[in-house]
Amino acid sequence: MFNKDRWTEIIEALNANKVRTFLTAFGVFWGITILVLLLALTNGLRAGVTADFGNFATNSMFMWGQRSSISYKGLPKGRRLEYKVSDIEAIKAEIPELKYVSPRNSLGGYNGANNVTRNTKTGAFQIYGDYPEFIKQKPMDILEGRFLSYSDINAKRKVCVIGPDVVKGLYDKDEEVMGSYIKINGVNFLVVGTFKITNSQGDTEEEANTVFIPFTTFNQAFNYGDRVGWMAITAEDKTSITQVKERVFDIVKSRHNIAPADQRAIGHRDIAEQFQRINGLFDILSIVGYFVGALILMSGIIGISNIMLIVVKERTKEIGVRRALGATPWAIKGQILQESLILTILSGMVGISFSALVIWIMNSILDAGGPVENFSNPSVSMQVVFVALTILVISGVLAGLIPANSATKMKPVDALRIE
Repeated sequence: MFNKDRWTEIIEALNANKVRTFLTAFGVFWGITILVLLLALTNGLRAGVTADFGNFATNSMFMWGQRSSISYKGLPKGRRLEYKVSDIEAIKAEIPELKYVSPRNSLGGYNGANNVTRNTKTGAFQIYGDYPEFIKQKPMDILEGRFLSYSDINAKRKVCVIGPDVVKGLYDKDEEVMGSYIKINGVNFLVVGTFKITNSQGDTEEEANTVFIPFTTFNQAFNYGDRVGWMAITAEDKTSITQVKERVFDIVKSRHNIAPADQRAIGHRDIAEQFQRINGLFDILSIVGYFVGALILMSGIIGISNIMLIVVKERTKEIGVRRALGATPWAIKGQILQESLILTILSGMVGISFSALVIWIMNSILDAGGPVENFSNPSVSMQVVFVALTILVISGVLAGLIPANSATKMKPVDALRIE
């Protein structure tokens, strides 16, 4: 165990050659610093990239119709798959594991331009017909007013919720937006809310140029009948959308006479699958961080082991005297191991403290300068700190083990004869 005399002895041994001690300790310091910073930067990248998902329903997918690639039941390939409102009810009825099945339609973009006017101002904006639950599937903040409601859906009200760039394009500064009217393809709509995209999974500029109107109103006003352009589908929390999406595809294929083996007729984007891939990528980066940091740390441990071998050689006569006076091999081993352990832990703790300071500075800069794309809140958990401390303890023991064994192999008489 450590006592005052042992502490004094260890400090004197480390102070005997300060430059050598510093350079040896620096290897461990640098290794543990690189390890912690690599993991912090990986977590910062993970937080920044996954922040794009934000409140987005990561257990969701978007599904749209494409052209069939296989002839089926006498029908030729190349047919365009067009969804119907009845498909929505069929999917909901047959797959109870789904939380939301939201039909969508749109105008604008490649389909047209200059389709929204207000007084003398005109703008080309994206028009979406949606259901109220879409706000739970796509992240957005309501700045004024409200989003769409089921009373709007049932009554087919001509109301709309508009994005920030629509406000800029159609309204003067400080002009009242709520309660005003805009005209979409000649149809008047009352503005009941404004929104801002919080975390985007698409084109942020296009989403800011968006107008949401009730789905039923959209189909009636623009003569879409019972057509559905595409769907936003979200599974229940305990069910992965990736696991049930094939059942959704089978229902749609059956209802529209699409060959079961046709993989091209239905286009989709599985957000849950993308989210898992991103998490998997950063898990790999974390492993790489541990591996690279461990290699650098190992070089520092090898340096400590080499230095302790030199120290043992310099103190051979002292060790011989101690053995002659009755010191046991384990007492000699314990002394060398303790010196190695103290040097390793002290330099490692300084490295962890330095890493914490660097991480704090990075977060302060991010807080002061605003968000950085794909990077935020670099940090490490207490679990990482615990792992680092465990590595330090094990490394300290390993670094001193070879020198300690070397110190006890020589007989006391031979040690005393060495000049």
